[in-house]
Amino acid sequence: MAKTIKSAVADTLEDLAKGNFEKFCHQLLDRREPPRVKRNRVEDKSRLQVTDALVSIFTEEGALRVTLEILKQIGCSEEAKELEEATGGNSSKPAPTDDKNFVDKHRVELTKRVSNIAPILDELLDNEVIDQETYTRIRALSTTQDKMRELYSGPLQAADCKKIFYDILLANEKFLVKELSEKD
Repeated sequence: MAKTIKSAVADTLEDLAKGNFEKFCHQLLDRREPPRVKRNRVEDKSRLQVTDALVSIFTEEGALRVTLEILKQIGCSEEAKELEEATGGNSSKPAPTDDKNFVDKHRVELTKRVSNIAPILDELLDNEVIDQETYTRIRALSTTQDKMRELYSGPLQAADCKKIFYDILLANEKFLVKELSEKD
């Protein structure tokens, strides 16, 4: 049976040599695409604490994707392959372009059917997709549908933001995302 993504990532980081773990943390801090990882989440932290930070910042699926990407960048291809096998192929999550296409393709259904908007807005703020002013303005709207429309009319214009939004949807509305994905 496949391991959970979090435990597989933790095991992989535990198995890295000290030098490779340091390279991994350096690459993690050096990532340019959002969400960025703050130094205090990684520096002088244990491998389990770094795993927790990865999952907290990127969601489980995102943590797997980022971990695989960094392992390959630092020359740990064998570890990346083992991680992929340990997660039962869970890394075959759609590529970022597919995330963007999903968010665009299902705009009407997502606007109508997303119900858990508060934590989604919180995570968008934490990931710097929206600023405090936008967060406050959207929260003040009366219906979930109005909040979703406002997200689509502004912050969700950029491809990177759509990718982050997709990852947040996976964490907060996984059954809706699954149902819409199955329709494709």
